[in-house]
Amino acid sequence: MPESKDFLQTIKHAGPERYYLVREDILPEGVLKTAQAKELLARGEVKTIHDAVEQVGLSRSAFYKYKDGIHPLSKLERERIITISMDLEHRSGILSRVLALIANLDGNVLTIHQTIPLQGMANVVISVETSSMGEEIRQLINRLQAQDGVKRAMVIGQGS
Repeated sequence: MPESKDFLQTIKHAGPERYYLVREDILPEGVLKTAQAKELLARGEVKTIHDAVEQVGLSRSAFYKYKDGIHPLSKLERERIITISMDLEHRSGILSRVLALIANLDGNVLTIHQTIPLQGMANVVISVETSSMGEEIRQLINRLQAQDGVKRAMVIGQGS
C-alpha cells in the first residue's frame, strides 16, 4: 500500500466528487488558512470576512475559492449533515415542493446544486442539516420519493 494511504482516506464517493479525510499538517497553506478564518468567524472572534482573512494572512480571493470545500470533521459529526441526490422532472415547482417538504420537517438546507435539465430530467444534490428533524432519514427519503416529479432520491453522504 502506498505511504500516502496512511494519511489519506476516502470517506465517501458521490458521483464525480470524491471526499477525503486529510491530516491538517499536509493541507496547502491557503486551505488551512481558510479553515482558520472560518473558525474565527464561527466563534465570533471577528465580525467580517475581511477581518478574518487579514488576521490569518490570507487573500479574500483564496478564502472565497476554498470556503465551500473545507469543513471541520467535528462540525459534520455534531450537526448530522446528509447529502441527498435526486432526479427531478423538469417541471415548474417540483424543487420548491421538495424544499418545502424538507423545511416542514425542520431540516435546514445548506447547499443546493442542480444540473441543467437533459431529456426532461435534472439531478439535484442537496445538503441538509438534520439534527432538528423529528423524522428518521429513511422516512425523509421515502417522503421525497413519494413527491410528484421526484423520480429518485437517495442519501449519498452522511456525517454522524
